[in-house]
Amino acid sequence: MGLFDGTSLERPVTCEACGEPTAECHCPRSGDGSVCLPGDQAVRVRREKRRGKWVTVAAGFDPVASDTTRLLKQAKARYAAGGGTSDDGFELQGDRRDALVEWLRELGYDAKPAGG
Repeated sequence: MGLFDGTSLERPVTCEACGEPTAECHCPRSGDGSVCLPGDQAVRVRREKRRGKWVTVAAGFDPVASDTTRLLKQAKARYAAGGGTSDDGFELQGDRRDALVEWLRELGYDAKPAGG
C-alpha cells in the first residue's frame, strides 16, 4: 500500500523523520503511530528520600516509544546501582540526579532536573 496505488506515480509511504519506507523504518513510535523521538519526550529526573535512603526517579518517557527496561539496564551498569521500572520511567538507587540528567541528554532526551 502506498501513495497513488495502481498508477504510474506509485510511491511507498515513507517515514517523516528518516525518509525510509514505513515497512523498513525503525524510528520509535508512540501509541498513536506517530514518530516519537527521544528529543520529543519531556523527561524529568528527581530524587526522593525513602526510608532514609536516596532514590533517583526518571519519569516522563513515552511508554510505547521508549524501551525503559533497556535504559534501566544500561543505567544500572553505568552507575553500579540497583533499580526498577515504573509506569512511565524508572528508579535508580542512590542520589544520581545530575549524572543521570547528563547521560540522558547525551542519548538525545530532553532531560531536566526536577525538585531541589
